[in-house]
Amino acid sequence: MDSLDKELRKTKEEIDRLVRNWRALLDIMPEMVVLIREDCIIEYMNPSAIHVFGNLCGKDCRKTFCNAGNRCKIRCPITLSAGGKKRSSLEETRIGEVDVEYSFVPFQGYLGDRLVMLVMRDITERKLHEQELMGFHNNIEEVLQQKIKELKESEKTQQNLFREINVLKRRLQNTHQADEMIGTSRKMRDLREMIDQVAGSDATILITGESGTGKELVANLIRKCSTRADKPFLKVNCHSINDNLLESDLFGYEKGAFTGAAGRKKGKFEIVDGGTIFLDEIGDISSKMQSSLLRVLQNGEVIRVGGNTPINIDVRVIAATNVDLAKAVQDGLFRLDLYYRLNIINIHLPPLRERKEDIIDLATHFVKHYRGAFKKDIDFLPDSIINRLLMHDWPGNIRELENVIQRAVLMSKNSFITENDLFFDTKTAPPPVNDYLTEVFQQLGNKSLKEITSNFEKEIIINCLQKNDGNVQIAANELKVGKTGLYDKMKRFGISAKVIKI
Repeated sequence: MDSLDKELRKTKEEIDRLVRNWRALLDIMPEMVVLIREDCIIEYMNPSAIHVFGNLCGKDCRKTFCNAGNRCKIRCPITLSAGGKKRSSLEETRIGEVDVEYSFVPFQGYLGDRLVMLVMRDITERKLHEQELMGFHNNIEEVLQQKIKELKESEKTQQNLFREINVLKRRLQNTHQADEMIGTSRKMRDLREMIDQVAGSDATILITGESGTGKELVANLIRKCSTRADKPFLKVNCHSINDNLLESDLFGYEKGAFTGAAGRKKGKFEIVDGGTIFLDEIGDISSKMQSSLLRVLQNGEVIRVGGNTPINIDVRVIAATNVDLAKAVQDGLFRLDLYYRLNIINIHLPPLRERKEDIIDLATHFVKHYRGAFKKDIDFLPDSIINRLLMHDWPGNIRELENVIQRAVLMSKNSFITENDLFFDTKTAPPPVNDYLTEVFQQLGNKSLKEITSNFEKEIIINCLQKNDGNVQIAANELKVGKTGLYDKMKRFGISAKVIKI
C-alpha cells in the first residue's frame, strides 16, 4: 500500500506539474484563451481574456458571450465528442464592445471531462481601421466624383474661355486688317463693324457704291477676315470680258464645246472650290450669264460650256457693282431672283463727298505712300492745299483723290505740295444745245447727211458714257439700245470706255 500511495502521489504531483505548466503556457499567451465545460460553464480564462472581458470563470458562457435569446455568438459545438476536430477557418464576431477573431478545438480534460478551448484575438482596432479605410475610400470616391465634376465644369469654362479668346483674336485680327481702310468718320466706323459681323459667315455679299469708292478693298478685307482666308481667292471683272468668254472662264468648257476648245478646262468656280470668288461689275453681265450664276448660288453647282453634268462646288461669292440693281430689275435688265440671291448682305460704300472728314487722312496716307515710291522729301500738306481738297466734290471718289495726290507728289519740287502741283480732273461739259446745233448746221454742204448723223451719234454716246463714268450697261439703258449694239457703235467710232472711266 505504501508503494501504491507513493506511486499515486508521484502521479498526482506529475499531473499537478503538467497542469501548472499548461496553465503557465496559457497565461503568457497574448491571445485570449477560454476553456468551456460541457455544461457551458467557463472553466478557465487566461489573463488576456480576463483583461478584455473580466473574470467570468464559473459563469455560463451563454449569458456572457451570447445575444438575447441565448443564441451563442461564439458558434462552438460544446456537445462535440472528445474526438472532434479543430475548426479549420477563423471566424469573426462582436462580443459586447469587442470585435474578436476566434477558433476552437474540443478536447478531453485530464479528469476525463469534455471541454472546448476557445482561442480569440482582439481585432477591434483592426476593425476600426477597416471602417476608417472604408470611410476614407468612400470619402475618396466622393472627393473624386466632386473633383471630376469640378474638372468637367472647369473644362466647360475653359472651352468657353477658349471660344471667347478665339472671338477676341478674330476681332483683333479683323480690327488690324480693317486698319487698311483709311478714315475715322462715322460711316467708316459703321463699315468696319459691318465687315466684322459678316466676314465670318459664308453668306453671299453684294458691295455697292460709286466707282472709285474702294469696293475691291472691302472684298479683300472680307476674305482676309473670313474662315476661308487661307483658301483660294480669285477676282473677275465681269465688265472687261466678253460674255461668251466670261461664261467659259467662270464655268469651264468641255472638249469641242466651241472652235478652239481642244480639251476640257476647269472654270474659275472649280479652281477656287473651297475658297472665295470676287465678281466685280456684276451688274454688267448678260441675261444668259445671270441664269448660269443663279444656278451656282441656288444649287452650288456649275455646268461647263458644252457639258450636261452638274459639278458641285463650295465657293463663297462676293459681288460688287456701281449699277443700281433694284432699278435694273424694274427696267427688266436684271433678274429679280438673282438680285435676291446676291443681295443677302448688302454693304454700301458712301462716296467721298459724303465723308469729307476722311479726306485729310486719305491724302496724308497717299502722300506717305508716294513720297516713298518717288523718293521725295515731302513733310506736310499746307492748309491751302487741304482747303482745296475739302472744297472739291470728288466725282471720282478715292481713286480720283489718289491720282491727284500721286501727280502732285511727282510734280512737287519742294518739301511740300504747292498750288501749282495740284491738278483736278474735270469732265468736259457738253456745249449748249443752240451752239451745238449751229455747229451742226454749219457742216451742211461740206459733209454728207450720213457723216453729220454719225458725228452727232458719236457725241451723244461719248456724252452719255462720260455722264455714267464709262459704264456701258447704264449708258445702253439710258440710250435704249442693247449693250452689244452699243459696243459695236463704240468700236466703229473708236470710243474706249476705259479711257472715259475715271
